[in-house]
Amino acid sequence: MKNKLFLLLLLSSSFLKAQTSISETIRNDKKSFYYIDFKQYPARNTALPIGVFDSGTGGLTVFNAIVNFDNFNNQTGEAGKDGQPDFTNEDFIYLADQANMPYGNYSAVDKVELLNEHIIKDTQFMLGKKYYTEKNMLKGNKKPVKVLVIACNTATAYGKEKIEKFIEEAGIDLKVIGVIDAGVKGALQTFKPDENGSIGVFATAGTVASKGYTNTLTRLRKELNYTGDIQYFSVGGIGLAEAVDEQSDYLDRKQIAPRVDYRGPSLTNDKLLIDKTLLEIYNFDFAEYKMLCDAKKVDDCSQLQLNSADNYVRYHLVSLLENMRKTPNAMPLKTLILGCTHYPYMMEAIDKVLKELYNYQKDGIFRYKHLLTENVNLIDPSINTAQELYDFMQKERLFNSKGSMKNSEFYISVPNVLNKNVLLDANKNFTYDYKYGRNAGQNEEFIINTPFSESNISKDVYERLQLQIPAVYDLIKTFWKENKKVSR
Repeated sequence: MKNKLFLLLLLSSSFLKAQTSISETIRNDKKSFYYIDFKQYPARNTALPIGVFDSGTGGLTVFNAIVNFDNFNNQTGEAGKDGQPDFTNEDFIYLADQANMPYGNYSAVDKVELLNEHIIKDTQFMLGKKYYTEKNMLKGNKKPVKVLVIACNTATAYGKEKIEKFIEEAGIDLKVIGVIDAGVKGALQTFKPDENGSIGVFATAGTVASKGYTNTLTRLRKELNYTGDIQYFSVGGIGLAEAVDEQSDYLDRKQIAPRVDYRGPSLTNDKLLIDKTLLEIYNFDFAEYKMLCDAKKVDDCSQLQLNSADNYVRYHLVSLLENMRKTPNAMPLKTLILGCTHYPYMMEAIDKVLKELYNYQKDGIFRYKHLLTENVNLIDPSINTAQELYDFMQKERLFNSKGSMKNSEFYISVPNVLNKNVLLDANKNFTYDYKYGRNAGQNEEFIINTPFSESNISKDVYERLQLQIPAVYDLIKTFWKENKKVSR
């Protein structure tokens, strides 16, 4: 009996240990890889970098807005451009949690606790000093940060309050800035105080499910005294962020025919159904296998799969407009919030498709013209985030007078191949079932954070960065060439 009782107590103890939250582990478990001694954390040190993190490279659009922000005179602090970015003397640390992305899918599979654990681990990386080289060597000379920017809508919606609570429990003074409030303020500014109309939220499924934007719209609309009748419409852009980052579950350029491991919109996916009666309206691009079909003619397809980011834009915007069309008394869409940091990369495509839909007609009848303004305002929350960061740092006197953007560092998470519990697919990414099948509370090193390199980010992604956010791309190149943390 005593042996059984002892075994029961031992098993209970092991279970409790396994279920210890990552927040507690970071603060209290000195034997853990994640432990940080917060008593030694440097307070209000202007020389420290600014931390920016996202679930992938999409957050670089937020970073780009910060890098290019020029609304004030750097010498006098007065409002007005001076031709010099306002954060010129700041160094940054950027983290893309690519191994665990997209964050927007965790809520759909009832894994919000796991998502929040990822978010706290992102925070731990920013506050800590550890990282891995490309050759899996552990280093401890990364700087902690003085401000933390969550450049991810889903992480802001689900995790911002969790991060703030964690920081409070750690006993450190650190400001956390998220993108949602900033985006909502930008959207409302496109309306007169008493104007009627609709605001759309184009975001990941997780962000939409969190109601982070709609709740914030309701709150700030009241706080800022907007009295007009403003309606909200949301669409969860499942697969778009993944297509932008070329995640193989949703886009695979090597494919020339439909495949079994595809998870995006199709003719048979009830949750993401391609409506054959809307094919003319979707106006998909079939060139260069951007759509995958199992027949020579589209009408004969029994399988049809999206294989380009542009086609994901088309699918989801048509879905949004069809939802509005079926809503009684829907008012014209005046403003669309790009509620995922990957979506500004697709701004040109989004604008093009909206104009197509505005002008689409059949038999002399316009299908969506009554539901759209001719030029829908596209809101990129990153610009408003940069303003909020500037205002805070100016107020708290946290600007660095001796640093340089050229000292910025860029890290990305990759699966930890040394962890025997990790399950990988043919592309050396987590399998879908493993990524979303794990439970929170295990506190193992499932991923490692390592510097950006040409081996962990595809050539196509770098070409997109070079084309669309050249200032950030140049900083990444400088990091590769000059920073000793990068393996050569």
